[in-house]
Amino acid sequence: MNPTDEQLRATLIAERARTLALIDSLSARLKAVIDATADQAADDEHDPEGSTLAVERGELVAQVERSRVRVEEIDGALERLGHGNYGRCENCGKPIDPERLEVLPAARQCIDCAMRGPTRRW
Repeated sequence: MNPTDEQLRATLIAERARTLALIDSLSARLKAVIDATADQAADDEHDPEGSTLAVERGELVAQVERSRVRVEEIDGALERLGHGNYGRCENCGKPIDPERLEVLPAARQCIDCAMRGPTRRW
């Protein structure tokens, strides 16, 4: 059974809300790391507690950026849904497998095109 446009829209909107909540959470953690290092020496390489604060900060920045890209991709999927192009590969125009869309609801490419030219985008 294929989902209706409204079901797809609801799925994408829910995924967008989860991703925005994740961005808020990651941003709060990032702020806490930055605040924690404000009074410390810039060189934390020899921290006996494990990974450096700089590494943690870098990982959080990367996670926030990936999540922002995900929101952009979801917004693009919502736009494609509104224009009637959702579920069609942007490269070859063939339908994207419903199982792929179930896993990656904002997928822009069919699996064949994605394998030929992988990108950071869905």
